[in-house]
Amino acid sequence: MKIGIIGSGNIGGTLVRLFRAAGHDVSVANSRGPSSLADLARETGAHPVTVEQAARGNDVVVVTIPLKRVEDLPAGLFANAPEGVVVIDTGNYYPQQRDGRIDGIEAGSTESGWVQQQIGHPVVKAFNNIYASHLASYGKPRGTPGRIALPIAGDDPKAKSVVMHLVDEIGFDPIDAGSIAESWRQQPGSPVYTKDYDAEGVRRALSEAQKERAPQWRATPKSPGTFEDPA
Repeated sequence: MKIGIIGSGNIGGTLVRLFRAAGHDVSVANSRGPSSLADLARETGAHPVTVEQAARGNDVVVVTIPLKRVEDLPAGLFANAPEGVVVIDTGNYYPQQRDGRIDGIEAGSTESGWVQQQIGHPVVKAFNNIYASHLASYGKPRGTPGRIALPIAGDDPKAKSVVMHLVDEIGFDPIDAGSIAESWRQQPGSPVYTKDYDAEGVRRALSEAQKERAPQWRATPKSPGTFEDPA
């Protein structure tokens, strides 16, 4: 499978390594340009490309950048993407720590629903509730007792099935978490967020989630601060 990854941070870099180890043809882009990705390319065999190139000619494109940077993506980035391309959104809204206020999300949109609106293409929400270090190291073969499970939300069953296959391939049990409208069940502050639950635990946590965003995950007049000192 041909996979483009936009973002080379903790989750992006980890997915480059995991997808390459699984045998996929991976290209990776970031805001600093292909030359900044030489070390990662040398390590993994991924192709360093521009953001525009990462969004074209791939079966799957992963958008894994801070939410506050989504509006900075090139206009019409997916306008000429292949029909049926699957776009994965890994993002989380951290208003007090990093992103500042995003009005659409504060008004009630799910994080990935807002991302869809910005990029003009449907997304599947995945890989947002696990620490990058755990994603890198905790994958296990299918059938392993206690295998960590990851929630997957999306509106297109075919696109969701592609993502579920990838999740399983890199060592985790994929759990259908419903539609993008229900993806609040896996956002920061939810019972499943940053918890390494197995399949039963993920399903239970999703069912126990509360839609209202907790105060610590809403913007304040002073937002943003930092992860060490939220504002």
